[in-house]
Amino acid sequence: MLRKLLHLRSIIFLIGWIFTHMSFAIPVKRLRETSNLIAFQHPSPSYKFHVLIVPKRQVKTLAELDPNDTAFLTDLYSTAQSLVDEFNLTAYRLIVNGGEYQDFPHLHFHLISDL
Repeated sequence: MLRKLLHLRSIIFLIGWIFTHMSFAIPVKRLRETSNLIAFQHPSPSYKFHVLIVPKRQVKTLAELDPNDTAFLTDLYSTAQSLVDEFNLTAYRLIVNGGEYQDFPHLHFHLISDL
């Protein structure tokens, strides 16, 4: 039921709008924030270390991300790299889900580690 609700066109728009215009009001533990993205601890982590990296604009899927958006891609890389360094992650994964594997209708990356 919640999954269906999250994929309603109006909800998708609202979620994107919040990340684009009101990311400051999202009640999460921020680890990094730039003009292009926000990185925060997953509210329901599945791993010992579980961070979400989310664009601050309306992008539903990886397929919708402009490959020429070097500002976002640079921030994504430097954010992931700095978190790996700060938390001394010796083994980690950076994951993006799509299609039926994507539960939340806004592009986001999972930086995870069990170590």
